[in-house]
Order: sequence, then structure tokens, then C-alpha cells
Amino acid sequence: MTDETTTAELRKDVPAQRGSDASAEPAVKVVREWQEIWHRFAANRLALVGLVLVAGLLFTAAFAPWIAPYDPLKQNLMNTLQPPTGEHLFGTDILGRDQLSRVIYGARIAVFVGLVSIILTLLIGIVLGAVAGYFGRFYDTLVMRTADVFFAFPLLIGSIIIITVTGRGVWPVVLSLAIFGWATVARLLRSSVLSAREMDYVHAARALGAGHLRVITRHILPNSIAPVIIFGTFNVGLAVVAEAALSYLGVGVSPEVPEWGNMLASGRGFIGVYDYMWTLPSLAVVLTSLGFIFVGDGVRDALDPKLR
Repeated sequence: MTDETTTAELRKDVPAQRGSDASAEPAVKVVREWQEIWHRFAANRLALVGLVLVAGLLFTAAFAPWIAPYDPLKQNLMNTLQPPTGEHLFGTDILGRDQLSRVIYGARIAVFVGLVSIILTLLIGIVLGAVAGYFGRFYDTLVMRTADVFFAFPLLIGSIIIITVTGRGVWPVVLSLAIFGWATVARLLRSSVLSAREMDYVHAARALGAGHLRVITRHILPNSIAPVIIFGTFNVGLAVVAEAALSYLGVGVSPEVPEWGNMLASGRGFIGVYDYMWTLPSLAVVLTSLGFIFVGDGVRDALDPKLR
């Protein structure tokens, strides 16, 4: 009787064990998929170089007060235009401010403007692109014709118009880059949504009574978002370059703010005389842009299903 009871209990436990294994399979599958994506990303050496550059930028921006040897705003009119020395590794500017400290603090502006502007760009573009691609007809025409209007303005010219109206500052720069950048994201996502909405799993979800919001967020976007992620990774560096260009032209952040574009503008009149004034901020802009481009290239290869 004891053996029969034990056998019956074991048989009762078998379905439960199988059910738990089945529920664990999706989680294991997701973990393995992310591991495969990381392995493909790590196989790209330039992507790892870019990741190191981006990590260095983020570290510099986060710990600028502890890394910078001097106050970036402190002026010393008795020590102006000093070439690189042991006291000032990258010299001083026309007001005697330490160049290295200003470049280190400039990383904070670059990171904030680059990341926040791209996040806002993606949010606006994803919402409008998903609506245009999923519902089509009137919504598609409205969103795409509006996007065409923004495509007609070059990014810098459109940003200059907005900053002229709102005034200089970090937030006007961020908003201007987002306003004139969402159209590309919307058009990119719309093309992916147009293909995904005709898939069998979408029709099955509709047949089971899923609402439009659930179909878009749970079924369409997860299978359409990869190109947008790649675009966003690539364009963080371009947003940093655009922000530096706006400040260089005199319409970005205030001139006294330690920012790479402002430093380039102040060193413009000393090219060929005090080249150190523009060399370091230029190098910072180039390395930041290359870092995000290399990471974006690695993300594109890692998410490309043809390379799996």
C-alpha cells in the first residue's frame, strides 16, 4: 500500500513539474536571446572601442566635480593664454580659465543634451509613427504630411529658429533638436509597423478581442522597434555635434557655460597661434561622436536577424 501511494503521488507531481518547466521556457529563451545579442556585439571590436569611449564619457560627466583640477568658471586674468604646463595640462583660455576643467565639465552638457534630445525624439516619433502605420488613412496622411514640413527645414536652421524665439539655454537646444528630429523616427517606424500589422499573430490578437493599444504595445512595437533603437544609438553622437555647432554659431548655451562649442568659438581667433585652445574640445566632440557611432554599428549588427 505504501509503494502504490508513493507511485500515485509521483504521478500527480509529473504534470505540475511539466507545467513549471513550460512556464520557465520563455524566460530562459529571453535570457539566451540577450546573451546571443551580446556575443554578436562583443565580436565587433569597433563596437567595444565605442563602448569604452561612451563609458568614459559617462564616467567623466558623472564625476566631473571630482575629476576636474580647477573650477571651470574661475578666472585668473594674470594667467591668460598660458600654453600647456604641469600646472595647467591643456593651458588656459583668454580669461585664464583652465581648459582641461572646462572640457571635463563640458561632457555634462554633451551627455544631457545628447541623451535627453534623443529620448524625446524617439518618444514623439514612436507614438506618431505607430499611429500612422497602424491606423493608416487619415492618420497616416496627417502625420506624414506634417513630417514632410519638418523635413523641409535643415536641423540647424530649424533649431536656430526655435532658439531665437525661446532664447538661449540647454532646454531650448534639447527641444529644438527633438522637434526637428522626430520626423525621421516616425517614418522609419511607420514602415516597420506597416509590415508587422499584416502578420498572422496580429490578426490572431485582434480575433481574440485585443484592443488597439494592446495590439500596438504588446505585438507590433516589440517586433518593429529594432530599427528605431539603432537610429537612436547612432544619433546621440550627432545630437552632441549639433549642440556644439549651435553653441559655436552663438545660438546654443550661454557663452560663459563650460561647453565644447563655446570653447571652439573662443579659440576660433587663435588658430595657428594658440592651437591648444581648439584642439582639446574638437577632440572631445570627435571621440564622443565616434563612440556612439561605433556602438550604433555594433547594435545594428547584433540585432540584424540575417547575421544570426
